[in-house]
Amino acid sequence: MDDSPAARERSRSNVILLGTVSFINDASSKIILPILPLFIAQLGGGGLAVGLTAGLGDSAASLAKLFAGYWSDRLGRRKAFVFTGYLLSALAKLLLAFTATWHQVVGLRVAERLGKGVRSAPRDALLAASTDKPRRGRGFGLHRAMDSAGALLGTLLVLLLYWYFGLGFADIFLIAGLLGFASLLPLSVVQERGDGKRATPPRLEYAALSPALRRFMLIAFTYALANFSYMFFVLRAGSLFEERSLAVLAPVLLYALYQLSFTLFAIPAGILSDRVGRRAVLLSGYGLFTLLCLGFILAETLIPLLLLFTLYGLNNALVEATERTLVADLAAESERGTVLGAYHMTTSLAALPAGLLAGLLWDLEPLYTFAAGALLSAAALVLLATLLKADHPAS
Repeated sequence: MDDSPAARERSRSNVILLGTVSFINDASSKIILPILPLFIAQLGGGGLAVGLTAGLGDSAASLAKLFAGYWSDRLGRRKAFVFTGYLLSALAKLLLAFTATWHQVVGLRVAERLGKGVRSAPRDALLAASTDKPRRGRGFGLHRAMDSAGALLGTLLVLLLYWYFGLGFADIFLIAGLLGFASLLPLSVVQERGDGKRATPPRLEYAALSPALRRFMLIAFTYALANFSYMFFVLRAGSLFEERSLAVLAPVLLYALYQLSFTLFAIPAGILSDRVGRRAVLLSGYGLFTLLCLGFILAETLIPLLLLFTLYGLNNALVEATERTLVADLAAESERGTVLGAYHMTTSLAALPAGLLAGLLWDLEPLYTFAAGALLSAAALVLLATLLKADHPAS
């Protein structure tokens, strides 16, 4: 990697620009997502419909994540895939304004997640190429922080649009879609990293991955089964308030608290993974999710919910960027898009069974959903402790 001052400045610009894209795009997404489970319920969908919406899109997009990463390696280009992915997501969000059934919501959610599938691995590979290993955790942490800050802004915007201006769901979705298109503007000045030469990435088979990567894919898959959608945390919070207005307002405010916590902790979590190692940070994150699920079983009032949504943000700060950084560390640069695509595909494939399991258990008894999450995250913790040797902080 070119270490000249000019190259370092271009790399920093890439990280900030990609973070800005994610900031705007996530503001667009989070205008929609806090009210999406409420919109599904308004259209007559129950827990299973929420589970399908949460899980089907990510699972349907899983192959797109692998192939986009693979072809970005083969072509030596990442940016075109990133642009296409963000464009597709923006279009799907815009079309939500015209839905009339929860089945249509599921279809557009699949299309929106396909956009995420196309962009995720090439974007993360571009981020990894724009950072060196001793500061890679910081770079990924900064990106996740900007992403989460956009999510916080979007959550606050939906409060303003829904309660202050009194806009309906369709109008809010229309605004969110237009904002999604605006996220393409800073992407236009992002520069490709690397020499742009075509490469021969590994075969599209798990057997082609290193033993350490294969073991971590199993660990990440298990944790993804546990980490069911945020929608169930929102529904759980709403179920504790009898007054209808509070049943909508309180969960959205708590979701904003979660995003604020995520934003504040994302960069420190990335720096911590640079200093103490990725495995140690992930052990903490997996363990915290187990405790969170148990906490949501016991919570019955606002005060514990405030603590739990704050810890939920910390949990995601510890896990999201660190998993991606660890995968990037374990992969050679020439195969990084493919390997990151395999990681994203693995976790996405878990989304559908995770969403269906959570939804079915929710319809039986909501607390069963959180009990299953606690058990599965504890299993991921054990697998991480036993199958992956301790890594060393980058020097």
